This record gives sequence, C-alpha cells and structure tokens, in this order.
Amino acid sequence: MKRNTLIIDLFIIVFGALFFITGIGGVRLFDWDEINFAESAREMILTGDWFNVQINFQSFWEKPPLFIWMQALCMKVFGVGEFAARLPDALMGIITLLTLFHIGLNTEGKRFGLLWAGLYAISFLPFFYFKSGIIDPWFNFFIFLGIYFFARYTDEAAARYRMRHAALSGLFTGLAILTKGPVAFLIFGLTFFVWLIFRRFRLNFRWKDVGAYLLMLALAGGAWFIALAVTGHSEVIKDFIDYQIRLFETKDAGHGGFLLYHFVILLFGVTPASFFAVSTFRPKALKGEDPDSRSSILFRWMMVSLWVVLILFTIVRTKIVHYSSFCYFPITFLGAWAASRMMDGKLKFTFMHKFALIGTAAFYGIVLTGLTLFDKFKQYIIPYVDDPFAVSCMEASSEWKGFEPFVGAIMIAATIWFCVSFAKNKKLSSFAPLAAGNLLFAMTAILCAVPEVEKYSQASAVDFYIERQGEDCYVMPAYFKSYAQYFYTDRQPDCSCDDFEWLARGPIDKPCYFVVKDIPEHVQRLEADVPEARLLKRQSGFQFFIREIPDKQEDAAADDEQKSEVE
Repeated sequence: MKRNTLIIDLFIIVFGALFFITGIGGVRLFDWDEINFAESAREMILTGDWFNVQINFQSFWEKPPLFIWMQALCMKVFGVGEFAARLPDALMGIITLLTLFHIGLNTEGKRFGLLWAGLYAISFLPFFYFKSGIIDPWFNFFIFLGIYFFARYTDEAAARYRMRHAALSGLFTGLAILTKGPVAFLIFGLTFFVWLIFRRFRLNFRWKDVGAYLLMLALAGGAWFIALAVTGHSEVIKDFIDYQIRLFETKDAGHGGFLLYHFVILLFGVTPASFFAVSTFRPKALKGEDPDSRSSILFRWMMVSLWVVLILFTIVRTKIVHYSSFCYFPITFLGAWAASRMMDGKLKFTFMHKFALIGTAAFYGIVLTGLTLFDKFKQYIIPYVDDPFAVSCMEASSEWKGFEPFVGAIMIAATIWFCVSFAKNKKLSSFAPLAAGNLLFAMTAILCAVPEVEKYSQASAVDFYIERQGEDCYVMPAYFKSYAQYFYTDRQPDCSCDDFEWLARGPIDKPCYFVVKDIPEHVQRLEADVPEARLLKRQSGFQFFIREIPDKQEDAAADDEQKSEVE
C-alpha cells in the first residue's frame, strides 16, 4: 500500500512539473494583479527591505508579505522575470494535488483521492491559476487546510488528536491571513458559524484546544502586524484595514458584475468537476451514508464553505474571478464525491451531465477556433464596436500555429468518448480521455492562445516599457491605472516620481514618457495637460508621447530656428 502511494506521489510530482511549470515564463505578466505582486517582490530585492511591502518604492498596504516573500526568493534564484513570479503558484499546484490525494486517501480510499486530485488538476480555472502569478492559490490552500483540520477536530473518532488538529487549523488560518489578509478568518469564522447553526450550536470542545488554536492563529497571522505596530508603522495597518472594508462597500473600477457572476464563473469555469458536483445539491444528499464517517463530516464542511464563500462574494460589490476561487476546493470535493457514488451505482450519470459536459467542451472549442480566425473577420466586427480603445487594440495581428482548432475538436471528441465510456463502465479509467482532452486544451490555451490574446490588450505598452529599461527617464501612464510601467521598465528609486502635474508642467530633470490609451478624448486631454508633449508613435491601443527636459526643448527649438534661417 505504501509503495503504491509513493508511486502515485511521484506521478503527481512529475505531472505537476510537466503541466504546471512548463510555459510559465512564455508570456508577459498581466495587469493588475500579476504585475502588482511581482513588482513588490522586485522592489523587495532591489531595496533590501524584506519587511515592508512596496509599490513604486512607497508602502503598499493592500496585501501582507508572505506570497511576495516567496516570489522574491524565486527571483533571487532564477532572476527577475515572469518565470520566477509564477513559480510559487506552479509549485503550489504540485503541493495541492499531493494534499488532496492524501486527504482523499484518508477519507475514502485511493480511488477517491485520485478522483479529487484528478478533477482539481483537469478543471480549467484551477489549472490556469497554477500557471499564474497571483496570491490566491496559496491563500485558498491555507484557508482550506484551516477548515479541513477544524473538520477533523469535530470528528469524535479522532478525539485523541484534537489539540493537534485545533493547532493546525489555527496555524493554516493564520498563514492565510499573512498571505492576503483578515478575509481569511472571515471565511473560516462564517463557515464555522453556519456549521454551528446546523448543529444547533452543539460543539464538544476544550478550552485548552481553543487556546492552542488562538495561539497558533496569533503567531502565524498576527506576527507581521504586531511587528508593524512595534516598529512605528501602525498607519500601514490602518490603511490595510480601510482597504479591506472598502472592498465590501464599493466596486473597484472595471471590476463590477451581475448578481450571479460567481455562480456562472464557477459552473462553467470549474468544469468538469462542477457538473458532477451539481448532483450533490439536493435534499438529504447524505441519505444512506454513515453520518459520522470522515467522508460525511468533510462533505458537510465543504458544502457549508462553498455556500458561505459564494454568498459572501455575491454580496461584495467588486466582482473579480479569483474572489470565489476558494470554491475550487469544495466543488472538486463534491464532484469527486458524486463521481464515486456514480461508480458505485448510488447516483445516476444522467443525460444532463452528458449534455453539460459536451456542450461546455463544444463552447470552449468554438471559442478557441474563433480566436484563430479573428484576424480574418475583425473588419466585419469593428463597425459594431463602440469602444475606441478596443477598436485600436484590434489593429494588432496574431500569428497562430494552425493546429489550434484541431485541439478544440479533440477535446470535444474526448469528452464524448468519456460520456459514452463512463455511462457503460463507471470505472476510474474512463476519466483518461476526459483528462487528456482537457489538459491538451488547457496547455494549448496557455502556450498558444494567451500570447496571441495579449497582443490585443497590453503588448504594445509593455514593449514600449521594455524599451525604456536602462534609460534615465520617467514613464507615466495617463488616465488609467497600471503597474506594468514599474516592472517592465525596471524602475529605479530615482525614477519613481508619479506626480502627474509636475511631470506634465514642472521643471523635470529627465525626459518623461506619457502612455495614453488610444481614445480621442484621452489623447486630446493629454495634449491639453502636457502642451510640451510630442507624439512618438501610435500602436495598437496606445499612443506614446515624450516631454523633453525644458532646456533641451529650448535648444531643440533654437536649432530648428537656426536651420530655417540657413535655408
């Protein structure tokens, strides 16, 4: 048994290295989140200040430092760049799959462990997140373990390990706080409270276990905040708390969404696990199960945590895809739970399951094919697009390999194959074609589609920033928020001025480049705000201006006048 488990562990490690690490340095980081965190890590290395999180060499109070420390360590080893910025999440992919396999193994056995880890690995959004450079894979992992170990604490069969489980729950919840902030404890606390309601507030606990939980929570989650207060940085804590409150009360610019935003994202983004999980959303889902088994206990905690997070971030006005990404854990658990019951004949694999799986695969396949054909048909689309920035971005052109539409067709065929095979055999091996099709599609999207899509969004601006590396100058995006100019110009402290008024009209000591979206109103506004600015170029979505040092502008004007006199 141990030998078989070791073989599976080795397979997961090789799988993770192959699929999660491959290609993570092949496309530039995306605004805002990826570049935001990577820039903080770069500045941490550049300044040698590993205690304070910074952006543009100013205190950055939106996030604690744990994940940024990980990125900075990777950058110290592999150099500053996309690979190092995304490596922590790729490694977390391997850690997550190993963890889910072993928890599943201890909950229901090897088959369930493989189902849970496998569904997590081949579901689209979880897969893509392990190839990103954002905080959430680590944040969600720590919250999940905080809830999991508290679920183990409530298991009477594990009573002799109660203090250990309470301490581990506090430790991982604290690490989640140190990764992204107090919303981690909010998620844990709400999940615990709702669970207590269903239990009619019956909980057998010991005060020493409460003490162990709180001690580990304080040590892991509060140490950095206490250190800030002791060292006279209490204003950072205040700004941090104000920011967390503001996220719930307001809608971040560009991050609104309709009421059921997260429901739709999770249903169609965490496929195929989500369509299996839907079978568990029924009254008396645990009918016929041992109510005190590990599986039933974890089922209740996962179901409660799923709905808590869904409702919480439905209430929050800011709608961002990764806000509900913790739900990947309960959804894949419930998906694996339902799939295992289908294999045992306790649940039915229905026509609706087949329709949803094949229909979603067809949708994604059509989208991929449509992207490859976009350049051929965009002239017919442009007249119907009202956004001038989007129209300007469409001036870019892509270079596809040519095989991408076949990948979508293969995924559709693999999904049909799975549906036919699983309906007949109900075996674990039936998932092989589904896994192969989904992974082929996901890797093609990462390696081929994302770099081409980037050309229509930020590529021209990022290329311009990269050209400024090593140049003693200021770079200022005008009228839009971005972190790309910091990271991709390799900004140094003496070029960190972000005072638009001074850069636009003041006595600047070095050239200043202004980047503005190719929107007529914005360009006209820049020309009015920066009368000395000179247009350098216009390229797919952006216009680039320069304001020279005033003395050089006078010299250039004198040279032009002298030339005209000679002529």
